[in-house]
Amino acid sequence: MEPSALMKAGSKEEGFGVQSRRVADLGLVPHLRRSNSSLCRNRRSQYLFSSCEKQENLSSWIPENIKKKECMYFVESSKLSDAGKVVCECGHTREQHLEEAMRPQAFQGNEWDPKKHVQEMPTDAFGDIVFTGLSQKVGKYVRLSQDTPSSVTYQLMTQHWGLDVPNLLISVTGGAKDFNMKPRLKSVFRRGLVKVAQTTGAWIITGGSHTGVMKQVGEAVRDFSLSSSYNEGEVVTIGIATWGTVHNREGLIHPTGGFPAEYIVDEEGQGHLTCLDSNHSHFILVDDGTHGRYGVEIPLRSKLEKFISEQTKERGGVAIKIPIVCVVLEGGPGTLHTIYNAITHGTPCVVVEGSGRVADVIAQVASLPISEITISLIQQKLAVFFQEMFETFTEGSIVEWTKKIQDIVRRRQLLTIFREGKDGQQDVDVAILQALLKASRSHDHFGHENWDHQLKLAVAWNRVDIARSEIFTDERQWKPSELCPMMTAALIANKPEFVKLFLENGLRLKEFVTWDTLLYLYKNLDPSCLFHCKLQKVLAEEPERVACAPALPAAQMHHVAQVLRELLGDSTQPLYPRPRSSDRPRLLLPVPHIKLNVQGVSLRSLYKRSSGHVTFTMDPVRDLLIWAIVQNRRELAEIIWAQSQDCIAAALACSKILKELSKEEEDTDSCEEMLALADQYEHRAIGVFTECYRKDEERAQKLLIRVSEAWGKTTCLQLALEAKDMKFVSHGGIQAFLTKVWWGQLCVDNGLWRVILCMLVFPLLSTSLVSFRDRRLQAARGLARVRAFFNAPVVIFHLNILSYFSFLCLFAYVLMVDFQPSPSWCEQLIYLWLFSLVCEELRQQARPPHRALPQLLYDPDECGLMKMALLYFSDFWNKLDIAAILLFIAGLTCRLIPALLYPGRIVLSLDFIMFCLRLMHIFTISKTLGPKIIIVKRMMKDVFFFLFLLAVWVVSFGVAKQAILIHNESRVDWIFRGVVYQSYLTIFGQMPSYIDGVNFSLDQCSPNGTDPYKPKCPESDAARHQPIFPEWLTVTLLCLYLLFTNILLLNLLIAMFNYTFQQVQEHTDQIWKFQRHGLIEEYQGRPPAPPPFILLSHLHLFIKRVILKIPAKRHKQLKNKLEKNEEAALLSWEIYLKENYLQNQQYQQKQRPEQKIQDISSRVDTMVDLLEMDRLKGSGSMEQRLASLEEQMAQTTRALHWVVKTLRGGSFGSEEGAPTLASQKVPEGQDPELDSRQKAEDLGDTHHVNARHLLYPNSAIMRFPVPNEKVPWETEFLIYDPPFYSAERKDKDLVDPVGNALDPLSRISYNAVDGPLDRRSFHGNYKVQDGFPLNPMGRTGLRGRGGLSCFGPNHTLQPVVTRWRRNQDGAICRRSIKKVLEVLVVKHALSEHWALPGGSQEPGKMLPRKLKQVLQREFWLSFENLLMQGTEVYKGYVDDPRNTDNAWIETVAVSVHFPDQSDVELKRLNSHLQACDPGMSIRWQVVDKRIPLYANHKAILQQVAALFGAYY
Repeated sequence: MEPSALMKAGSKEEGFGVQSRRVADLGLVPHLRRSNSSLCRNRRSQYLFSSCEKQENLSSWIPENIKKKECMYFVESSKLSDAGKVVCECGHTREQHLEEAMRPQAFQGNEWDPKKHVQEMPTDAFGDIVFTGLSQKVGKYVRLSQDTPSSVTYQLMTQHWGLDVPNLLISVTGGAKDFNMKPRLKSVFRRGLVKVAQTTGAWIITGGSHTGVMKQVGEAVRDFSLSSSYNEGEVVTIGIATWGTVHNREGLIHPTGGFPAEYIVDEEGQGHLTCLDSNHSHFILVDDGTHGRYGVEIPLRSKLEKFISEQTKERGGVAIKIPIVCVVLEGGPGTLHTIYNAITHGTPCVVVEGSGRVADVIAQVASLPISEITISLIQQKLAVFFQEMFETFTEGSIVEWTKKIQDIVRRRQLLTIFREGKDGQQDVDVAILQALLKASRSHDHFGHENWDHQLKLAVAWNRVDIARSEIFTDERQWKPSELCPMMTAALIANKPEFVKLFLENGLRLKEFVTWDTLLYLYKNLDPSCLFHCKLQKVLAEEPERVACAPALPAAQMHHVAQVLRELLGDSTQPLYPRPRSSDRPRLLLPVPHIKLNVQGVSLRSLYKRSSGHVTFTMDPVRDLLIWAIVQNRRELAEIIWAQSQDCIAAALACSKILKELSKEEEDTDSCEEMLALADQYEHRAIGVFTECYRKDEERAQKLLIRVSEAWGKTTCLQLALEAKDMKFVSHGGIQAFLTKVWWGQLCVDNGLWRVILCMLVFPLLSTSLVSFRDRRLQAARGLARVRAFFNAPVVIFHLNILSYFSFLCLFAYVLMVDFQPSPSWCEQLIYLWLFSLVCEELRQQARPPHRALPQLLYDPDECGLMKMALLYFSDFWNKLDIAAILLFIAGLTCRLIPALLYPGRIVLSLDFIMFCLRLMHIFTISKTLGPKIIIVKRMMKDVFFFLFLLAVWVVSFGVAKQAILIHNESRVDWIFRGVVYQSYLTIFGQMPSYIDGVNFSLDQCSPNGTDPYKPKCPESDAARHQPIFPEWLTVTLLCLYLLFTNILLLNLLIAMFNYTFQQVQEHTDQIWKFQRHGLIEEYQGRPPAPPPFILLSHLHLFIKRVILKIPAKRHKQLKNKLEKNEEAALLSWEIYLKENYLQNQQYQQKQRPEQKIQDISSRVDTMVDLLEMDRLKGSGSMEQRLASLEEQMAQTTRALHWVVKTLRGGSFGSEEGAPTLASQKVPEGQDPELDSRQKAEDLGDTHHVNARHLLYPNSAIMRFPVPNEKVPWETEFLIYDPPFYSAERKDKDLVDPVGNALDPLSRISYNAVDGPLDRRSFHGNYKVQDGFPLNPMGRTGLRGRGGLSCFGPNHTLQPVVTRWRRNQDGAICRRSIKKVLEVLVVKHALSEHWALPGGSQEPGKMLPRKLKQVLQREFWLSFENLLMQGTEVYKGYVDDPRNTDNAWIETVAVSVHFPDQSDVELKRLNSHLQACDPGMSIRWQVVDKRIPLYANHKAILQQVAALFGAYY
């Protein structure tokens, strides 16, 4: 194949090349560690830029930081353009050059050099892009130089384009020319690619053009955007293309930015150029100053992908390196190079089988052992899949393909073949994520870090299905404590499925929720939630800290408790008490620096237990539930509530919090969601309580009034009342409890007439007329029955009714009959009666404001004077009581002044009305009158709205009528009568007598308005005594007025009343039952004596509280604190019934018709997929078996032919020419990839591997490709022409010459001791050819000594220093019964792997140089003695990347083991371990196959472990 043809075929293909690094250096790029949450802004903030401001910012930033390239010197090319014009070497015509390029310059006549003749200048193409006639979607684009730093490009994408930092980077590569895919495979690929991008928040990077694989990706995004599932935002698809190959790019040039720039897709006229794909969202157009040259973008794309993969994505307390995966479709030679680079740099690749060419070649051989991947096999595959261009392949290119494919297949852990229909790979998205997890497992980590990294990836992708199938398996048993950091991340990132998964796998919330964790969760509240705003407001009102105070986080749990108490109500105590200065809870770790990432800073430090310091909270489930509810996270709260202990109280508290937050929520949708969720939790509380009430009524009622320590020492009943959960309070069980409280110790089946009769004739209590619940009271006679009877709230209520009626009758008698100038005894009795009412009102609502003062009045909840007053005045009837009392005092004051006696009587008469209205509240207890009173109360609101509308018509008609009829009426009272009073009476049929002039009479009016008892006469003729006003006008106005008021407005009022009645009637019963509690509670705590005899009770109370100082006690009937054992048993019973409720809910959900239809549909889809997959597997297996049978038959035919030929020859034949048996194919039902892992260790792959890597380390030298079969020197390899390389070294005296002159090399004595150097090999004598020694293990693809010191063997020493790993009590640790070793390892700062402390030695010295760097000089001699006493575990060749054809490394590994921890030499060794180089690290590491150690060192360590029978 010609080189030009190869370039043309491969140059248009997608480029890809990354090198993953484990440690990100973010110091070079500012602000790159910011996550999505740091870019979010509060929805109430006013710092959002307008689109114009953003464009101006972009227009100024991009030209300053991003450049383009322009050719500055025209050098005529021998080639012509497509139009036949003369072009420059850069590909542009003269007209397309700048003026400076056409002027004669100093370097005229020189050859065109891009480094000299191309200059950078500010870019002139950036902004928004719109594809004319195709899509209205607006994308982003920029033209930038190929030398643009990746950090600047990344900053443009994340900060100026506003892209969220990705959780995954998907680089799609493959053929740049259009190719055909099977329809089903195309559909599966498109669906899976977009699904993985959409669910994980990934970026898809392609070449951006409208051809080949880029077109396939674009169409996949287009189909997704048009589907009904498009509700998660745009899929980020970034196209990185070459600016010089973009057709119609002139429309993108806008020096100040195109907002938007219109781009026309013209595939017919594009020629050898390409059009941009309209389905990509962002375009990076790479410019090198040339035109028509493909592949310019490949280096920049590789660097950018590498840079992005080194960044850290932080979210929810978890920080991970952004993983990258390469997806391969079809492709040619360039794609193979891309895959090879990706695999070499540790990037996993997913190859889609069936897409064609390179993808199919790799897929066909991926399951074979390396020994079977031969040059001839690759040649056969190329002939099949590259039919059109197979003849262009040279022998050298086929050898190169074979070598690269061998290296790709050798690292199977990074290679995933997607085969449609294969088990577990029916979706591309699953294959991509599995590939990343498989690659993660192959990476070496310490201990559990490997599994942790996989779990971090699954959480970041939000793919719980992958976590279930790939991570939480029998292969790994997770400890609950290991899940705590990821649980925190899942909570903050709102991933309920992962929270549920962690709980299913044994995570215990009591261990998870600590004081520190809770603080961290509240620190990471969603900034957009209302609770966060309220918390910030509390912090802003907090007094500033003293300068010398310790630096603690601003948000503390008592601040959270303050906000929660505002939401839950003052009946609750603070959930998190304010810490005193002496016992302020100290954090185990400064919260602002807590994060979880692969560099080692971990949330695990949150869960380290400190001795003597309790960090656990009272109720962890409550704490998490509140945290989820205040952010309105429905699914998360549902999972946590299912784990709750005090579930009824928790549900009611959630309902209360959500209702309070909804009152302040500005967003209508969020408000509706909160109210719906509050209603849902109320139904849950009802459901659980119903289960409890059905099981045991008495225990269920105990749950209602049990004091819950976890919820601020309140009760379920109090929470329901605070939340106004009417459905819950109206539950039959709660109403039965309230009825029992209402009747006190009396039986509820006593007739009311019996109670009233006993009230009037109390000696009847000694009879059996009334019955008691308590058997002792039922059997007793005397004072006990009397006390129990008169302490019953129902009796107290009826006594107060009788008392109140007596008060009203006496009040009416005094006002109408006995109101004397000096108060009579009846009036004085009223004063006494009212004084008793005032005392009772004060007893109900007030208490002394200071704890030190004696508590005269009852306030067990300690809400405070102001809170109690506000709570008291929140009730309408209390306001009415206070107003009536104040009005009575005003009337009494006037009455006692002789001059104001009559006004005083008027005021008292009005006050009598207010006292009568109080009867409505008294009768709300009645089941008949109560609902009607509620309806009347609601209708009063309608009346007020109606009066506003009526007043408009009354005033407008009245003023017009008065102005038309009366001239200059000056009397205010008569103006009011004419305008308002008469107009109002007109509505009810009292027509004005003279409005039409018929009933006009001067006797009924005053002509001049001088008579104060007559209205002024209307406009009239004095001579004829007739009215002269326009009667037709006044009559017309009257008719219109009556039409609108009597017909329209009055009917509107009736309709409003009807609507209110219907609306309230549906819930009247609930409202009545809810309000019934207030009256029952009032009379339950009221003294038994009615006014005015209640003054005796007040006197008794005063003596108890003030003189005897007896504290108040809580009413046990409404608030009961249980013993711990009883409470624990009650809560356990509640949990059991909660589980029954949840099971019933699940069963009912499954029985719903909609759910059944959905289940049936899901099962049918699953069955169809299984049948389709079984068909594909069956056909594939049958084809495989037939192919195997055909090959076996061909081998059998050749064998028989040889047998016949040999027999004919008259002898038994010879071994030559005997056919070999065909290799056994994979049997049916066996996974070829799983089987290939065993085949990878086959003896056919025993040649050195690392020594044949194409890129020589620390250089730009590429080795000649050497496939496995061509490694032995004995194998003929005619085209073998390796380059020569010998690195220049600083220590020239200690190394051999470069080797390009034979005279110095002729002095070297090979296979002997050459001065201070021993050039003998442990493998015997090696060959010397043309003055150069030959590597005994075969070809490497490079001549010279490379980066080694000398030609021939370079001897090294590897000391393996080990000891037994011991636990705290000194016992040897074991795994799988075997003992566990620890080995001494070292690491350079720039290296990713640890290593044994060995290496090359100075001539005549025993200790390696690396060991001397970590060992103090005074211990060198002692360690030499230890080495001489050690055990040799290996001696021979080392497969090192630095080996060449003429220089290689051989080593001796010596084991130095310390079996006893008290060994003197071990203690001396530990005391003398000190890294002289600050970049060098040293540690004792547990021996495990997963530790990040160099591969050849691992092999040595494995032999040491086998020597001691230790775990490996």
